Amino acid sequence: MTGLSEPLRDELASIAPRRRCCRLAELSALSHTAGTWHLHGRGERSVHLDLVSAAVARRAFSLLRGFLVGSEIRTYQQHAFAKATRYQLHVELDEGAIAVLREAGVVSASGAPLEVVPKQVVGRSCCRASYLRGAILGAGSLSGPRAPHLEIRASHKDGAAFLVALADAEDCRLAVAERRGQALAYAKGGETIVDLLALIGASQTALLLDEHAVLAGTRSEANRLANADAANVGRVVRASREQIEAIEALAGHSLPPHLAVVAELRVRHPALSLAELGLRSKPPIPKATIAARMRQIRALASEITDLR
Repeated sequence: MTGLSEPLRDELASIAPRRRCCRLAELSALSHTAGTWHLHGRGERSVHLDLVSAAVARRAFSLLRGFLVGSEIRTYQQHAFAKATRYQLHVELDEGAIAVLREAGVVSASGAPLEVVPKQVVGRSCCRASYLRGAILGAGSLSGPRAPHLEIRASHKDGAAFLVALADAEDCRLAVAERRGQALAYAKGGETIVDLLALIGASQTALLLDEHAVLAGTRSEANRLANADAANVGRVVRASREQIEAIEALAGHSLPPHLAVVAELRVRHPALSLAELGLRSKPPIPKATIAARMRQIRALASEITDLR
């Protein structure tokens, strides 16, 4: 398998942040990475979001509808790439739409498009993660799991540098490149990409890359080590997946601080053992304590599931 773009977009499109600020940041990113502006007769204007998949189009439509902004989904056949179907959301810039897009840092008070995203749109960590998620939905691609490569297209180099700065603020390292006159923010290597995917909520794709990296390393070592290592890795991966599923089941529920710390560590580092997770904490947490807290999280998730 060489292409992970579609499953990544599907996973990200299923995420619906509860906070208004996060939804605005995601809408801002979609507009800046996939939006084109049109001037019609009598001074009327519109923005078209050009999107690659039906899942992303539905996500953008839902975002706009949540802000009471009307849009129309249209499809067209791309001339290149086997005439793939693309999706456009047409948004007329009426007074209500301008107000929302202004709040999202997409347009000015007069409705003119903004090149620079205002700092207040991405001032919080959760909003930076939402903006990066929206940017990947609008203009991202991911290859892998072997030799993974993530890139996000931007309209200009400053736009790519802005994405790099957002990721850097969350300890995720991206770089800027230019290819055929197009600017990119990109990452190579599994660990960097996994950290970014965990940040934006793509835990399943992150786990897939991590699992592949761990198993690939295990196969290399198998030339001189016993195959028991692979079984141990499998157990770690299975346990991690079950823990992440329990954490996801608790989405929207407030966890005590000591459990929230462990949950965040597991989501950000899905392939690490409990001992390694403990070492990532500041200050470090003993393996036995991590294990006990994981059991509490799974017990809480089980209770929530039973109540449903």
